[in-house]
Amino acid sequence: MKEILIFFVAHWYLSLFFQTFFLHRYAAHKAFTMNKFTEKVFFVLTWIFQGSNYLSPFGYGVMHRMHHAYADTENDPHSPKYDETIWKMMWKTKTIYSDIASGRVVPEARFTEGVARWDSFDKFARSWPSRLFWGTLYFLFYLKFATVWYLWILLPVQFLMSPIHGAIINWFAHKYGYRNFEVGDTSRNFLPVDVLMMGESYHNNHHKHGSRANFGGVRWHELDPTYLVIRILDKVGVIRLVAQKHVSLERVRKAA
Repeated sequence: MKEILIFFVAHWYLSLFFQTFFLHRYAAHKAFTMNKFTEKVFFVLTWIFQGSNYLSPFGYGVMHRMHHAYADTENDPHSPKYDETIWKMMWKTKTIYSDIASGRVVPEARFTEGVARWDSFDKFARSWPSRLFWGTLYFLFYLKFATVWYLWILLPVQFLMSPIHGAIINWFAHKYGYRNFEVGDTSRNFLPVDVLMMGESYHNNHHKHGSRANFGGVRWHELDPTYLVIRILDKVGVIRLVAQKHVSLERVRKAA
């Protein structure tokens, strides 16, 4: 039993880390830089740790830039304001993402410029053989270690972990929580202390300062775990942080 729980928790956080670190803060926002070799290493690591949930950094990055440009309008790829249910929003997001990642639509240049791209690897990592390979490994692990029936409930979550991570923020962080900044959309900080989403739930902060590597740090309790890792990687020379924008605490007080 404990093996399944350890596996699930490790997959949750490792998959989430590469989604927020590589796909979100790097591919979409260029909050830090890295050389081309390191970029390819992170492509491979993202495939390993997202597994059957692998998301194309290019598809994700472009779609996320569209989300910021069109937040809570009819052109937003995912907005609770225009989708009646979380399931409808997830399906719309999946459709738009797949069209971008597969090249069925060509987005405006402003959304694609500088986004991390490795088409041949993406084609392999997003393929059904790749997804079935990882899915089979997950199933065999559960077959060996799931000693009680209810542990199998976790397996479908692992098959869909990356979309679930996205849905939590794109739905709940536009409906519930508090706001540090008055911005032109419904973004909120979903959790006051983000131990679940590794900083992603400080969504209002992020919508105010999109290119900032640190999603937290506005209020004293807003600790961003991913940013701590980013600082370490910057110190050892794996990446290079882009100059950070100053966050006005006076604006926070006015919004409170």
